Amino acid sequence: MTQIGLIVNPIAGLGGSVGLGGTDGIAEEAVSRGAVPRASERTERALAPLQGLRDRVEFLSCGGRMGDGLLRQMGFATVVVCEPGFASTGEDTARAAREMEARGAELIVFAGGDGTARDVCRAVGGRVPALGVPAGVKIHSPVYASTPAAAGALLELFVRGEAAFYREAEVLDIDEEAYRRGVVDVRLYGYLRVPWQRRFLQGRKSPSPVNEQTAQNNIARDILDSMEPDTFYIIGPGTTTRALMERMGLECTLIGVDLVRNRELVANGLGEQELLRLIGDSPAKIVVTPIGGQGYLFGRGNQQLSPAVLGRVGKEGIIVAATQEKLAGLRGAPLLVDTGSNAADDMLRGYIRITVGYREQTIYPLR
Repeated sequence: MTQIGLIVNPIAGLGGSVGLGGTDGIAEEAVSRGAVPRASERTERALAPLQGLRDRVEFLSCGGRMGDGLLRQMGFATVVVCEPGFASTGEDTARAAREMEARGAELIVFAGGDGTARDVCRAVGGRVPALGVPAGVKIHSPVYASTPAAAGALLELFVRGEAAFYREAEVLDIDEEAYRRGVVDVRLYGYLRVPWQRRFLQGRKSPSPVNEQTAQNNIARDILDSMEPDTFYIIGPGTTTRALMERMGLECTLIGVDLVRNRELVANGLGEQELLRLIGDSPAKIVVTPIGGQGYLFGRGNQQLSPAVLGRVGKEGIIVAATQEKLAGLRGAPLLVDTGSNAADDMLRGYIRITVGYREQTIYPLR
């Protein structure tokens, strides 16, 4: 039997769809705004490939919403090693990881964001192999699989004994309070040892270099010249899209989603439901830029652009903006989507047109 530890952060990602830029310290506010927990659902997708291998795996888990409930629902053998309090905390995660190490876990799987990775890292460091299932808002740490499905594929290889290589990967996190003010302060907190299969793991997020500013301004000019009257433009987060807002002389939410119509600001920092209410049945487009170094177009840091919003706009209404340098940084890898909806992901996949300069576009694969 392969013994795997499972830790689910039940509040991971709550702040994403409602425009809070994270969940640290504000889970109650996120719920009050209508946020729906998704971590358990994403973990279930990661564990699905193991259901045919139940006789070869035993889980060490946390009680209730932190893993045990889901495992029993899916029919897995599980031993509870940690009972969290009524409101689970980072200390519950760390305590569970330490207990799983003590009981001989061969791999610790955790679902959450960068904060969850930090808690696992401070508990077990690189002593026990670990793998993250992405469930947070904006994930910088390359200890996570690229999607829940990719995590599942890697877990299946692990249980079959076909994931024999390991590599140290950084655990990175930001100050979320500063992040909500538009200040991005990414710090290194340590390393975890992950099963190494490059095609299943996400890359480390890369910031945009200062010398990209001219290219970003040229992209902004192109998009501005093509804006249609009486059409809502949903402006996603990032420095590339910020250049567009600045060119219009409008206030920008660097890490949020803004809404513009006829080159006038409608509102800043909107969540999914606010976007749907404001655009109604009017013509609407989305302007978005991929995350540097990772290539995520939707599903990381812009969960406000939900499957419902994407379905309302349609693929033809998506304007992708990226500098040539940002695309080169992907080293030929495709852009990625991880919206949590198979239907939305399938709608987006294929090829998409990217504005890379003034009157310059390229066609790029989207997976």
